[in-house]
Amino acid sequence: MPTDSLIHLVDRWQTKKIVVAGDFMLDRYAYGDADRLSPDAPVPVLAVRRTEDKPGGSANVALCLAALDCAVMVLGVVGEDDTGRALRAALDAAGVETTGLVAEPGRPTTLKHNLVGLAQHRHPQKMFRIDVEDKSPLSDAAADRLLAAAERALEGADALILEDYNKGVLTERVCQGLIALAKTRGVPVHVDPASIDDYRKYRGATCITPNRTEAERATGMDSADPGALARELLGSVDLEYVVLTLDKEGALLTRVDGEPLAIPTVARQVYDVTGAGDMVIAMLAAALANGAAWNQAVELANVAAGLEVERFGVVPIRLGEVLLSLLELRGHRLGKVRTLADLLPELAAHRAAGKTVAFTNGCFDILHAGHVQYLRQAKQTADLLVLALNGDDSITRLKGAGRPVNQIDDRLMVMSELASIDYLVVFEEDTPTELIRAIQPDTLVKGGDYKRKEDVVGWEVVEQYGGRIVLVGEAEGRSTTNILKRIGVED
Repeated sequence: MPTDSLIHLVDRWQTKKIVVAGDFMLDRYAYGDADRLSPDAPVPVLAVRRTEDKPGGSANVALCLAALDCAVMVLGVVGEDDTGRALRAALDAAGVETTGLVAEPGRPTTLKHNLVGLAQHRHPQKMFRIDVEDKSPLSDAAADRLLAAAERALEGADALILEDYNKGVLTERVCQGLIALAKTRGVPVHVDPASIDDYRKYRGATCITPNRTEAERATGMDSADPGALARELLGSVDLEYVVLTLDKEGALLTRVDGEPLAIPTVARQVYDVTGAGDMVIAMLAAALANGAAWNQAVELANVAAGLEVERFGVVPIRLGEVLLSLLELRGHRLGKVRTLADLLPELAAHRAAGKTVAFTNGCFDILHAGHVQYLRQAKQTADLLVLALNGDDSITRLKGAGRPVNQIDDRLMVMSELASIDYLVVFEEDTPTELIRAIQPDTLVKGGDYKRKEDVVGWEVVEQYGGRIVLVGEAEGRSTTNILKRIGVED
């Protein structure tokens, strides 16, 4: 996975307007203990401890987009009921524009009541679900109001998502009306299809994102070749792209005028696949709106969906979490050594996730126990520790001819193996002042001979922006100078 290009893409991310049309519903969760069976029937008893309401269905896609820093407007139908009002309120609270939700009298807002039990201190598990819904096709009057709202919503939009759960809202008339309105405005249409036998109501859309099972049902093909499924959909539904999701195998990107492209995903510890498809369509649309190439957009969608399946229930993945995951993937490849240009956006992502940064510097020419103890203490002052190593020329100017004993590549290799260090950066200046100014660590750590904070290079810079200086002790008698003297070398 070319993580560098994806990191740069996310780092340059801009807010885009994306409209979501489809089946909006409320997921209600009742959490409790399920430690016994009912005395009057062989069923578990759920002792409810708390309840929670979350926007579901198409509403979850809207939340996923909001988490990806998009401006989101929704188009759908709700009932004139408490469930509908609760759904609107939850979307409003997330910053989603809900004026495109049409109320249809007599039609209930879809409610999914989930019973979630915890037994023997294990992970919570869904025990049962109760659905309250009306899946009949939308009335002509409600469809008219929905399409009228779409005309307003699509002005200035960067993408339209059709999120179909086959609850009666995205009828053929509504789908074709929305696709036509989007096309006249140059707005791409991305479809997360329902599990149905016929996809022709989506004809003319830009892209569709079924999983393998959904694609086999829609095409009537039982094929071991996912490329054959994708090509059939391209022709029969008049699409430009098909993104066929393949679970742990990643996804297959197929376009009208090209060969299928397999895009692998990173292996994850799967806990709950709920919401993964919503995350795929949200990231795909948002990334494309931000100028990503199609293969890049699918790669990012794989990353976001991979993070989603590691969580219980439906949890929108924030853009910062995607960036951190990409940085982690790059870190496996690069190790701990960074240029300052690469380090700064990584630290910004960590800080956005609530982590703090410590900074220290030194030659670390001959590693010894005193260094190890010092770096352990430095790491205890923050979540991450950045160590700035003096370059070879810098050490020669400071220590004289014959130093360093170990060249910078060797020192970087050795220091990279210390668990207390998260990042390594090299500087050739006589002092790390400019590095400190750029990194702005939460704590600036020094030890050894430093008895007052005023003796530490850069202390004024750190205190000016609200950071702190931390002085730690050193292991008695353990220093590079003493080691060199013991082996008969003058320092």
